[in-house]
Amino acid sequence: MLTNEIREAFSAFGRKGEISSVEQLTAGLINATYIVTTDAGEKYILQKINTFVFKNPDGLMHNIVGVTKHLSEKIEKAGGNPARETLKFIPCEDGKYWHKDAEGGAWRMYVYVDRAHTYNKAESADTLRSAGKSFGRFMKLLADYPADTLYETIVNFHNTPSRYRDFLEAVEKDTAGRRAEVEKEIAFVTAREADTHRLTDLLAKGELPLRVTHNDTKLNNVLFDDELDESICVIDLDTIMPGLSLYDFGDSIRSGANSAKEDETDLEKIYVDLDLFAGYTDGYLSETAESLNDKEIENLAFGAKLMTFECGMRFLTDYLNGDVYFRTAYEGHNLVRARNQFRLIETMEENMDKMEAIVMDCKAKYTK
Repeated sequence: MLTNEIREAFSAFGRKGEISSVEQLTAGLINATYIVTTDAGEKYILQKINTFVFKNPDGLMHNIVGVTKHLSEKIEKAGGNPARETLKFIPCEDGKYWHKDAEGGAWRMYVYVDRAHTYNKAESADTLRSAGKSFGRFMKLLADYPADTLYETIVNFHNTPSRYRDFLEAVEKDTAGRRAEVEKEIAFVTAREADTHRLTDLLAKGELPLRVTHNDTKLNNVLFDDELDESICVIDLDTIMPGLSLYDFGDSIRSGANSAKEDETDLEKIYVDLDLFAGYTDGYLSETAESLNDKEIENLAFGAKLMTFECGMRFLTDYLNGDVYFRTAYEGHNLVRARNQFRLIETMEENMDKMEAIVMDCKAKYTK
């Protein structure tokens, strides 16, 4: 596994000792990620950045290094342990935080957080409560970080009106000749056009603030301590950008409170699990109830619906375009995913009053 490419990239970061082992991590879909252990027992994560997705490594690492240094200072001031509660990136010998190899590849490295694990699916409401607490704390600690200094690493990533325009274009072009078989799904999306701009309208009116957001708040982007099984650290920081708190909350619910897997084909098995929703909401608002404004809290449940809608719409768009963006395992995989998300939306709509009541109960619990 130890290639000349990995050896050369590692050496650029000026660490002492020889590489004793390299293990590739295969869970991620974007970057090539390796655990590198030295003969001194030190462990690092060495990553080759996917510059097709992240075209500006300077801007990407500007965001990540600035935010993690800010988090480290806040954690230390509060008496925490920055070595376990945030990521520590290693500079190259020239002071930059990424290395360009001879072929133009971009590499970065950070200290491996040992004795920790992730979950792909919540085992209980307590698991999601703990994750919600970590993502809430992440947002709270970055509340005073200047969002306008961050680069937009993926333009229009959570711009739902822009995603809707992409969808309409895909319907019109019908590149893969699949439109006729998905008219029902197309009608599902177009019937909810008003939802696409609800939050951006509130942002434009100044009723929602632009914040530093993670933008990929899946459960497996939180590390849990092996011994205590409590969340300790938010990871996968590539999509840190200016955004809305509702995007982060909503995507956590979309991925974490679904009763089934994202590609479950039996729609009867798919529903929003209100116990999981309540667990995450309780953890999240335990950290953020006093820092979010009223309009943000009022729209948290809607944010879950919107992020589910945006994701389902993107799956359907990709299906219409011929499966050119999302990795698929079989013919029709993106259509299965889209139908899954649309069914989840239907159950959210059926339970929106209950979801909103849960939010307000948690708000009352954590505000003075």
